[in-house]
Amino acid sequence: MNDTRAKTNTSNISTAVELFQLIMYTPTFILGLLFNVMALSFLFFKVKKLSESTVYMIALIFLDTLLLFTLPFKIISYHLQDNWNLGSMFCSTLESLYFVNMYGSILISLCICVDRYLAIQHPFTAPTLRSTRKAAVVCAVICLGTSVGTVSTFQLHGEGHNISSCFHNFSKSTWENTGLFSTLETTFFGSMAAMTFCTVQTIRCLRKHRKPDNPQTCATRAEKIVVTNLLAFLVCFTPYHVAYFLYFLVKNNIIHTSFQQVLRDIVQVTLCWANLNCCLDGVCYYFVLKESLDTATRAMQKP
Repeated sequence: MNDTRAKTNTSNISTAVELFQLIMYTPTFILGLLFNVMALSFLFFKVKKLSESTVYMIALIFLDTLLLFTLPFKIISYHLQDNWNLGSMFCSTLESLYFVNMYGSILISLCICVDRYLAIQHPFTAPTLRSTRKAAVVCAVICLGTSVGTVSTFQLHGEGHNISSCFHNFSKSTWENTGLFSTLETTFFGSMAAMTFCTVQTIRCLRKHRKPDNPQTCATRAEKIVVTNLLAFLVCFTPYHVAYFLYFLVKNNIIHTSFQQVLRDIVQVTLCWANLNCCLDGVCYYFVLKESLDTATRAMQKP
C-alpha cells in the first residue's frame, strides 16, 4: 500500500485546539518578531565587538526568525483543514523551516549553555576551546546539519502525492519511522541532560566565588543567564517531546488507549506551546547583550 492510502484515519483538528493555536500563535509571531528585530538592532548599533555568546545569539535569532515566518501559514493551514491549496512544495518548505529550525534552536541553546559552562567552570582551558571563530564554525555546522533534516520533512506526507493538509495528518510511514523519532527525541533529551548538568555545575562554581558583601556581581548576572536559558528550554520543549513520545507509542500499538484523539490534540497544543521559545529567547538576548556591553565598558575603563 502506498503512502497516499496509508494515511491514518484521524479526524481534523478540534475547534478548541484550533482556537488555542490562533490565540497562541498570533502574539508569539508579533512579540517574537519584535524581540528579534530589537535584538538585531541592539547588536548592530550598541555591540562593537562580538563575543562567543553574541555569535550564538545571532544564530539563534536567525533560526527563530525563520520559524516565526512559518507561523501565519500554520494558522492558515489549520483553518483550511483538508483544503490546503497553496501547493505541496510550498507546504513541505514551510514544514521544513518549522521543524528543522526548532531543533536548530534547541542545539544553539545547548551551545550557549556549554559555552557558559566552559568559560566559568574551566577558565584556564576555556581560551583554547572558545573563540568567536570557533563559535561561528559550530553555528555553521549546526545550521548545515539540521538542513539535512529537510530530506525527511519533505516526506512527512508520503511520496508522490499532493498535500491536502499542511502541518498535520502526516502519513502512516512517518509515524512508523523509528529513526526519525529516535533522532528527534535523542536530540531533545540529550540536550536537556547536558544543559541541566552544565547549569548546575556553573551555578555551583559561581556561588563559590560570590562576594557576600556585594550580591549584585557579575557572578549573579551570569547565574541569571544560565538559569533563564535552562528554564525557557525546559518549559517550552519538554511538554511537546513527552506528548510526542506517548503518541508515537500509541500510533505504533506499543501501548493501547482509547484517548488517541485527545493525545493527538495534546501533541498539537504542546507543539504550539513550544514556539513560545521564540519569545522567551528575548529574555536570553537581554542578559547576553547586557553582559557584552558591561564587559566592553569594563575593558574601556581599564588603564
